[in-house]
Amino acid sequence: MRFKKNVRKLVSFIACLIIILMVIFKTDFINDFNKSSANVSKAIDEAQKLDVDGNLNVYFIDVGQADSIYIENKDKNMLIDAGNNEDGQKLVNYFKSLNVDEFDYVVGTHPHEDHIGGMDDIINNFKIDNYYMPDKLSTTKTFEDVLDALESNNLTYHVPEKGQEFSLGDAYFKVIYSGDDTNDINDSSIVLKMTYGENSFLFTGDATSNVEELILDEDLKSDVLKVAHHGSNYSSTDEFLDRVDPDYAVISVGLNNTYNHPSESTLQKLSSRNIKVYRTDQDGTIIFTSDGINLSVKTVKTDTNG
Repeated sequence: MRFKKNVRKLVSFIACLIIILMVIFKTDFINDFNKSSANVSKAIDEAQKLDVDGNLNVYFIDVGQADSIYIENKDKNMLIDAGNNEDGQKLVNYFKSLNVDEFDYVVGTHPHEDHIGGMDDIINNFKIDNYYMPDKLSTTKTFEDVLDALESNNLTYHVPEKGQEFSLGDAYFKVIYSGDDTNDINDSSIVLKMTYGENSFLFTGDATSNVEELILDEDLKSDVLKVAHHGSNYSSTDEFLDRVDPDYAVISVGLNNTYNHPSESTLQKLSSRNIKVYRTDQDGTIIFTSDGINLSVKTVKTDTNG
């Protein structure tokens, strides 16, 4: 009798062990299947990003000692920054000459006058679908003018999150950084990477070496780098430039500016890496055109510097 009980206990134990093993291996199978499905979906997404049609145009606009970048693809328009206060109406006139009447995205990288000075003119003269700015407020009249323009046009601003993605036609954007630094407004700059087919651009606002260090583990590799902070020696560290490894660099800067931008140290770093440098103070407005594989560049003089 005792023997039979022991046998039953042994059989029950073995049965439980088998069930446990089945659950474990089934769970592993499900996990492996889910991981494989996720990898396949990711591969499909990456393949779709490479499938582009037509040309993408990126304008680094001459607005003197300030920033303004216009991006166009498939009749979709985007603006990153809007120069100084004096540049606002000139930018409005320029965009209207390009038959722009709507911006799908407008980004004020951070609340300094040389990046959002003309933004109220843009908001008051064009339909804007999405307005992005960092989680950083300012008490300047320039910033208040932007908020007033947003309110009068019934627009709300959005603070992008790191890792957030969005598209403009066939171009894909990823938010690399968006801060709220309390010590340095420049380090609140929104940093964006744009991918169009096999080509890529990195837009850095005025991010300093502090931000560059924080984002070194991100996918920074880009064909074109918008050099941060007008080429000052507070940005463009050696390690950062090595991670981006661009073929082209664009410096948005004013002729004979009082800040002595760009710095000789930054220019030397770019030169030592054989990076082709374009400057708005010397070249005017710089226009990159991509077909998804090849990049071409042309420079034009524009009446956009107030």
